[in-house]
Amino acid sequence: MTTIAFLGLGRMGAAMAAALCAASHDVTVWNRSSAGYPRLDDELQLAGADRTPRRARTPAEAVVNAQAVLTMLADGPAIDDVLFGRDGAAAAMRTGTVVCDLSTTGVDSARHCAARLNEAGIDFVDAPVSGSVPTVRARRLLVMAGGKAESVSGLESILAAFAARVVHVGGSGSGQAMKLSVNAVVHILDGAISEALVLAERGGVSRDMALEVFSASVVGAPFVQYKRAAFADPDGHPVAFTIDLMRKDLGLVVEFARDRGSPVPLAAAAARITDAAVAAGLGDRDMSALAVLHRGAAAPDEQTDQQVL
Repeated sequence: MTTIAFLGLGRMGAAMAAALCAASHDVTVWNRSSAGYPRLDDELQLAGADRTPRRARTPAEAVVNAQAVLTMLADGPAIDDVLFGRDGAAAAMRTGTVVCDLSTTGVDSARHCAARLNEAGIDFVDAPVSGSVPTVRARRLLVMAGGKAESVSGLESILAAFAARVVHVGGSGSGQAMKLSVNAVVHILDGAISEALVLAERGGVSRDMALEVFSASVVGAPFVQYKRAAFADPDGHPVAFTIDLMRKDLGLVVEFARDRGSPVPLAAAAARITDAAVAAGLGDRDMSALAVLHRGAAAPDEQTDQQVL
């Protein structure tokens, strides 16, 4: 049993914290708003956890006596505030604590956090994940970890509560670099499926038939299978990953690529499409709702500009 502080109870964070409790760890949780706690209660019930986590009033209170601090937050500014802002966690941690950030925050944010925490004798591992809430519940997440090898190794028994594999990809920031690379592919795939699906529909093919053929063809990658139900019923399927979060991730990808001089024209195009989707009011919808955006575009005989979105 490890004493753990878990900061951030969004969809993924709540499922992760519940999994840690189900694995009999001693967990204290904190969330910026009260909305996270009912979500956590639901996940605890689903996980069959017999341990109830303590609720802290501040990040600083949550990390007192913690051996490991896990964070799952929205973005770089959020983790910076939670660690170093008012009532921040960093000042209350003891030397030797390991901070494991499971969020997608970007390479520069990870390196900034690592540098500040290392000065206080605290190790930092940037460990973004590939998967979703059902993947957490099934203990099948992939973790891409950047940091000291010994710190990553020490976290493996904790992360096993919800991860099938922890891959140490390199030094500080490399976990974020790997996650951004993975997400560039995921979001480009999502955009490609969205527009191809609508193209098939406009050719007289039913949505279900198009998805059946995609799944059976050479493009039937695991992502197609994973998102098939969401593409089939975008209004009735639960949200797994929002277009707002896609937009955030693609912004990080484009910024990182620009800073490193690496061309990413496909990711940049995907970013522009997510901008259009957010502007159309689809930001809180599942990423499969990019197809909804394309369905709302004018048909070819109703337009003069063929460069739709």
